[in-house]
Amino acid sequence: MPFSPDYVRIVLNENFEDAKSLFLEPLMAIHYAHLVMLHDTRIVSTEDARAIRRALDGIDLDAVRKTPYDGTCEDLFFFLERQVVAACGDAVAGRLHTARSRNDIDMTMYRMRLREFVSELLEATVALRRSLVEIAGRHRHTVFPAHTHTQPAQPSTVAHYLLAAVEQLERDGARLKAAYASINVNPLGACAITGTGFPIDRDRTSALLGFDGTTGNTYGSIATVDYLLEAASAASVTLVGVGRLVQDLLLWCTMEVGYLRLTDGFVQVSSIMPQKRNPVALEHARAIASKAFAQAGAIPVAVHNTPFGDIVDTEDDLQPLVAGMFKDAIRAVSLVAAALENAEFDVEKMRRRAGENWISVTELADTLARDHGLPFKAGHAIAARLVQHGQSQPGASLAAVLAELSQDVTGTAVIYTDDALATLLSPEHFVAVRRTHGGPAPEVTGAAVERSRTLLAEDVAWVRAARSRLLSAESALKAATVAMG
Repeated sequence: MPFSPDYVRIVLNENFEDAKSLFLEPLMAIHYAHLVMLHDTRIVSTEDARAIRRALDGIDLDAVRKTPYDGTCEDLFFFLERQVVAACGDAVAGRLHTARSRNDIDMTMYRMRLREFVSELLEATVALRRSLVEIAGRHRHTVFPAHTHTQPAQPSTVAHYLLAAVEQLERDGARLKAAYASINVNPLGACAITGTGFPIDRDRTSALLGFDGTTGNTYGSIATVDYLLEAASAASVTLVGVGRLVQDLLLWCTMEVGYLRLTDGFVQVSSIMPQKRNPVALEHARAIASKAFAQAGAIPVAVHNTPFGDIVDTEDDLQPLVAGMFKDAIRAVSLVAAALENAEFDVEKMRRRAGENWISVTELADTLARDHGLPFKAGHAIAARLVQHGQSQPGASLAAVLAELSQDVTGTAVIYTDDALATLLSPEHFVAVRRTHGGPAPEVTGAAVERSRTLLAEDVAWVRAARSRLLSAESALKAATVAMG
């Protein structure tokens, strides 16, 4: 019975094109791996296995990609099955589908593609970390005014600020690796929902397809979608963190702030205003990240309150959204990494701003408590009144004002020279004394940079090892198909 033309146009044609784009290679790999396992367990004879292998070898993937959907088969699986039947006959070709279902095939190829997306996003975060760590290493002494509530708050350093972003990206890496581990288990062999009575070897297909192991419960192997939600959640957290960083960087690129200058390759000009130098690469990164975040949010919405079983809500129609989200997430993170790699900071302007607005005065309150034995609240009160006097009487001797205020508040004058007080209130001193673990002192951020470089190297190695395992599995699968004789 032919499919309705409307169903073909609205659903089947779209799903066929999506499957060719996203899942043709994983589906073929699954066919080969399952065939090897059926041969090795003697479920399928060597003669039939060789005939099926020849049929699979004869499929022209480029021709498949160019083939339009004609409505004569339901999906890409049946389209390929028809080619296998044409090559070796229905009686032999039908043996390939022993002990499996489209259900476990679909869930397997979704996981195979998703693990690629997650590792590519992790690789993009590694590239961004590399850019930020290298910048931090060069700017451990570059002071600037850190903000709270959008207002100048305290002096910090560019290294200290960027290392905060680096640590968040390191946690993003941990989340993405955890998601990869949840994804990289093999559902093939769960069949429709209950497994099979055939003596299959699920570990064999898992190894041939590059999985770390098999899923457990066969019903859950088909029904669960938490592995996908975990990956989308890890991507979402990454996108939020990168987006907030980009928001700051765009502010720093404004003429009014002027801390950051992108290289010419990442800016665009105005068609009417000759003076414009627009940091649009970061704007694109923000927009693409926002788009990806919205797509990530749509994934749990699509599967929320659906039955716990085999349903299309988690399958064909959802997968392009997943692919699009990861594609945009990778684009956004990669663009920020590239834009920052050779960006320049206006060190002098940042230092000048760090010396304005009394933002180092917290250190005076701390010093009065630490070195002079005052209660911190008394020191805070003296520092606050010193700011008021300084603002109302510019040019007055701050050391003299401090002596007077401390005498008034505590009964004992605190004596400094103007030069000594200026040093105490300098942003460099403020930063230098903050040697707390995680603080901005150059020796602390220097150690943090080295730790981050070590973690960066570990994650680079992790990505390479993951990719190597998949390539090794691919080679093993090719060798196993040849070994059938």
